[in-house]
Amino acid sequence: MSYIYGDFDLAGFWQESDYASKEYVGEPLTDELLTTVERELGYRLPRAYVELMKVQNGGIPVKKNHRTQAATSWAEDHIAIAGIYGINKSKPSSLGGESGSQFRIDLWEYPPIGVYFCDCPSAGHDMICLDYRSCGPDGEPQVVHVDQECDFKITFVAETFEQFIRGLEPDENFD
Repeated sequence: MSYIYGDFDLAGFWQESDYASKEYVGEPLTDELLTTVERELGYRLPRAYVELMKVQNGGIPVKKNHRTQAATSWAEDHIAIAGIYGINKSKPSSLGGESGSQFRIDLWEYPPIGVYFCDCPSAGHDMICLDYRSCGPDGEPQVVHVDQECDFKITFVAETFEQFIRGLEPDENFD
């Protein structure tokens, strides 16, 4: 049981699949790997993010939707995610991987507001980001949705990473 998440069941959080193992799930997180990736990103990752990656270092969650107060290109009332990036460089969909956070900023021209940690079903046309604009690189970032198709519109999703994780809902909760 995680100290951060308390009564939240992290044991049933991740969906197992060959695709998740190939694209997202990295080697077990070590302090050295965490330090290396944070240094390269230029941001201290939220403690709740680190705790989740200690359970499994990236992957596809069972629940993949989060409610929003504003409409997005995905839906009127929520966003959907495809997977959560691990804290590693060995998998394509990881924070330091070939399709990681810096790749989104450099090649897809996403705004440099923080760490892009979660992709969406749109194949890169929208992303979920840890937004450090208000807190600085060592603070507790908000979670936002950034939509390339709408001129990189930024939509608030959750106050913290832990609230984001706790707010994920299954597909059947939405039409």
